[in-house]
Amino acid sequence: MTEQYQHRARKRFGQNFLHDAGVIDRILRSIHAKPGEHLLEIGPGQGALTEGLLDSGAQLDVVELDKDLVPILNQQFAGKDNFRLHQGDALKFDFTSLGAEPATLRVVGNLPYNISTPLIFHLLHNAHLIRDMHFMLQKEVVERMAAGPGGGDWGRLSIMVQYHCRVEHLFNVGPGAFNPPPKVDSAIVRLVPHTTLPHPAKDHRLLERVVREAFNQRRKTLRNTLKALLPNEAIEAAGVDGSLRPEQLDLAAFVRLADQLAERSDAL
Repeated sequence: MTEQYQHRARKRFGQNFLHDAGVIDRILRSIHAKPGEHLLEIGPGQGALTEGLLDSGAQLDVVELDKDLVPILNQQFAGKDNFRLHQGDALKFDFTSLGAEPATLRVVGNLPYNISTPLIFHLLHNAHLIRDMHFMLQKEVVERMAAGPGGGDWGRLSIMVQYHCRVEHLFNVGPGAFNPPPKVDSAIVRLVPHTTLPHPAKDHRLLERVVREAFNQRRKTLRNTLKALLPNEAIEAAGVDGSLRPEQLDLAAFVRLADQLAERSDAL
């Protein structure tokens, strides 16, 4: 192995490189990329998934933050016509710059734990471009995404992801599949943006605001957590009992609350 490939995982980038061939193959089979498709890989690292994605014949764009990995990736893959590398921060990346048609972009990534939630929200704002997403994430993050109302995992991430997407928790991955091994278990999740939103809000930004306020103090009742946004009569007008805690409400109820806020904002 040449000196060039001796890249140590960096804690500040949250790097844990996937090396288990069985896990890599299972992820690639879950994605099932085909020629003519357009894929975006976020954080390719040392290229564990990249080679298999390129071998599918799909067009592959990759976004890598770590400048030291760019020459390694270029040496391995720059000779392939279907490979294009972008050095930069995925949290600031303009996904419209890829020229993807609506609902065609397939996004893949072994996401660093320290940026996974903000990156998911960044991608949700571009959901109209995306056909599906396959991510390796911390297992507890995937469990929160896939959670239903009534439990401790149900919260802002569950609601906003499920507003935009169907969530499938595909399989779990142990620490030994990575170098260095993380201190937590991981999981693969598939997110498929809805072609038609099951509970469309009048303004999804107001939905985000209501959900964020509601869960800022999740042990308090809605009439207390939402009092800066909605008086109790507006909560009741949405068909919601203000004495409930936020984790007791389903997605549809939060959309009704957000629509109440939209109506009140229009009336001002």
